[in-house]
Amino acid sequence: MTKNHFWRIAGQLIAVFLAAVLVTILWSNLNRNFQQLGIQFGFDFLGQQASFDIGEKLIAYNPTDTYSRALWVGLINSLRVAIIGIILTTIVGLTAGIARLSDNWLVRNITSVYVEFFRNTPLLLQLLFWYFAVFLAFPKVENKISLGGLVYFSQNGIELLGMSFSPEFSALLLGLTFYTGAFIAEIVRGGIQSVHKGQWEAAQSLGLKPGLAMRLVIFPQALRVIIPPLTSQYLNLTKNSSLAIAIGYPDIYFVASTTFNQTGRAVEVMLLIILTYLTLSLSISVIMNLFNRTVQIRER
Repeated sequence: MTKNHFWRIAGQLIAVFLAAVLVTILWSNLNRNFQQLGIQFGFDFLGQQASFDIGEKLIAYNPTDTYSRALWVGLINSLRVAIIGIILTTIVGLTAGIARLSDNWLVRNITSVYVEFFRNTPLLLQLLFWYFAVFLAFPKVENKISLGGLVYFSQNGIELLGMSFSPEFSALLLGLTFYTGAFIAEIVRGGIQSVHKGQWEAAQSLGLKPGLAMRLVIFPQALRVIIPPLTSQYLNLTKNSSLAIAIGYPDIYFVASTTFNQTGRAVEVMLLIILTYLTLSLSISVIMNLFNRTVQIRER
């Protein structure tokens, strides 16, 4: 074992030891404060009756169910927003990013205005706008707006192919999609421009049309630059979904806040929220890192 290798391992062990000491001190301090206040730390409250309703749910739930069941409902609502949001924001960001490089003056400038507007205004303000100025301004359900008989808009939200989405969910989803999509558009644009122009010339020399050259030659190479910052935007979208509480969508943070207000278990509830978002973020990171490996150039 070389000297440098020894000190590298020793440094890592020391860092782990110091981290363990810090956690032990903080945990001891927390227990001491609980004892002084006469509060018992624990998660037994999760088995108690929640006694509050949740307006939007994908699994069966009623107020007589436990707090753990209520938190599951909130988690599923959060996953619903995150998964659909990631799909939609990828489509929006990819489309806008490519359009930013269009030879068409109108298309290029419209997408530029979109990117600059949504990137430079607060997300919370955008969510409030979508909810109060857009969805609540729609006509009542009996006078709903129809688009080709496939999509309907009303104060009850969006109806698409027989599926109904509440105004709270719709406002949150659209707000997150267009906000995050603006950042992804710039990531896509930068990734495409990072590919050497010689690749375009090579594709043209093979007789490939611009669209085909983009799909087969340029974009696959751009992915190596796009994916790392794209992962960060997916993480931001997932964490930003906690702003749902501002417009009344019952995500995990909304349900956890109600649980805390009723039980007074601040530390336990905050730990559950932290672990939830940490797990979601690490899961997205692992998936995107695996995808990133598939597009990297392997040296022989």
